[in-house]
Amino acid sequence: MSMFGILLFLLLLRIPIGIVMFLVGAGGVLVMTGGEPVVLLSSLKNLAYARLSNYDLAVIPLFLLMGQFATHGGLSRALFHCVGSFVGHWRGGLAMASIGASAGFGAICGSSLATAATMGQVALPELRRYRYSGSLSTGALAAGGTLGILIPPSVPLIVYAVLTQESIGKLFVAAVIPGIIAVIGYMIVVRIYVALDPNAGPAGPQASWGERLRALIQVTPVILVFAVVIIGIYAGWANPTEAASIGAGACGIMAFFFGMSLKDLKTSILGTASTTAMIFLVLLGADMLNTGLALTQMPVQLANSVTGSGMPPVLVMAAILLIYLLLGCVMDAIAMILLTIPIFYPIVLGLDFWGMSNMDKSLWFGILSLMVVEIGLVHPPVGMNLYIINKLARDVPLSQTFKGVFPFLMSDLVRILLLLFFPILSLYAVHAFGG
Repeated sequence: MSMFGILLFLLLLRIPIGIVMFLVGAGGVLVMTGGEPVVLLSSLKNLAYARLSNYDLAVIPLFLLMGQFATHGGLSRALFHCVGSFVGHWRGGLAMASIGASAGFGAICGSSLATAATMGQVALPELRRYRYSGSLSTGALAAGGTLGILIPPSVPLIVYAVLTQESIGKLFVAAVIPGIIAVIGYMIVVRIYVALDPNAGPAGPQASWGERLRALIQVTPVILVFAVVIIGIYAGWANPTEAASIGAGACGIMAFFFGMSLKDLKTSILGTASTTAMIFLVLLGADMLNTGLALTQMPVQLANSVTGSGMPPVLVMAAILLIYLLLGCVMDAIAMILLTIPIFYPIVLGLDFWGMSNMDKSLWFGILSLMVVEIGLVHPPVGMNLYIINKLARDVPLSQTFKGVFPFLMSDLVRILLLLFFPILSLYAVHAFGG
């Protein structure tokens, strides 16, 4: 436990999470081997190559590049206009359009922060023009940004798959229905919000069916890219890396069609490289930390003690989810997954949840953990989506953004409870398509 205490202390000093995990793990190895550097040096000799030579990890920069092309290519504007043409004439319709567009953007992006930042730039001017309240506008955009990692492709889900040797395709399919439920839940929140305060989200003009059809045709390529990537992976037509390559190429072509310049292309490539380097540094840090934890035998002992304690499995899962909520106050999504999955995953597989197989438990836990990690992006004090949206909406106090996102957090909690007690919500699509 002292390793985790030191880790949290160093995080409070704002040292990057990848470096913190690496230092704590290396210190743990030295302590457990009596200060002899042989084991540590042996680990360092193979650590980076063993991790970064993993072919499955090539999918991460490719999906990130898809997101960069979508961000700089103007695809977000087309998505917002399309959804807005169908629901913008309702009360709160433009807030719903920002949520729907975030879901569509997440289907080709895989990053929550990129989704929140891009959709914020597109939607905030329209929300201001129609006099939407600051709290509803920023709350809806911050919450909608979390759909970037829930709607597949999702970078955190890829990391989970690599750590657990799970199928990336099955995890993507398992996330589809929870993602749809998330979108519907957020839109219901908007409807309730404007029912209680009609002035918070005035209705906009109604688009003609001709305008709707033209808007729908514009986003058809986005739908096709999502279908090719997800169906291609799950149907076995392409492995995840090949599908991501096709998706990145298609998004690049669409981005140029929507007006991406050579300068934007350079920015996209540099942004992909920077984010990939950050993720891979965190991966290396997590590997070193896990090496130290393995020497302590703590994960195995913890799993054995929990499975032998006689505690109801649902109560154990509830405690794990609560830990995720607390960690969300100080960590980002990928760091949380890398830190906790090697500890919690054996515990979950060792418990009996309604007679589910290990494969079903693995998929179910992956989606559950992703949804709880997603909350960390919108709850204080870290809540990176909140700060990104609030920075874009300089006229809205941060307290109003916190107030605006609270109803969406309640929707998240309801969704987590539904998935906790009804695992079929994440497993139905996998089983229906032959998983």
